[in-house]
Amino acid sequence: MTGFQTDGAFSGFAVNDIDAARTFYGETLGLDVRDNEMGFLNLSLASGGSILIYSKPNHEPASYTILNFPVDDVDAAVEELNSRGVNTKIYADDDFPSDSKGIVRGDGRGPDIAWFRDPAGNVLAVLAG
Repeated sequence: MTGFQTDGAFSGFAVNDIDAARTFYGETLGLDVRDNEMGFLNLSLASGGSILIYSKPNHEPASYTILNFPVDDVDAAVEELNSRGVNTKIYADDDFPSDSKGIVRGDGRGPDIAWFRDPAGNVLAVLAG
């Protein structure tokens, strides 16, 4: 018998509506989303990672970025997300000075990044990677 193991570890986050999450992550973002036997969702990432998306009564959105998508071209990614109905300008300019698309330019201090929300209000991001 073995004790604590790290292989097969996965992350998870809560949403308030599994059906809305399935549509957003599967159809809007085009990710591999599957229902599991517990009534939750398994999100499989191309990198090999997996994430459990579960329903939580009285869900409150995470106050931090729950999922980051490194992209070659942040501007192109933002344009594509916007064309899919995803709003990438979610913060006030005073908090995160951004351009009209919601992209915060790293200017040598970090990567260009744009944040957006899922239907449950959780924060995600595309960033130069």
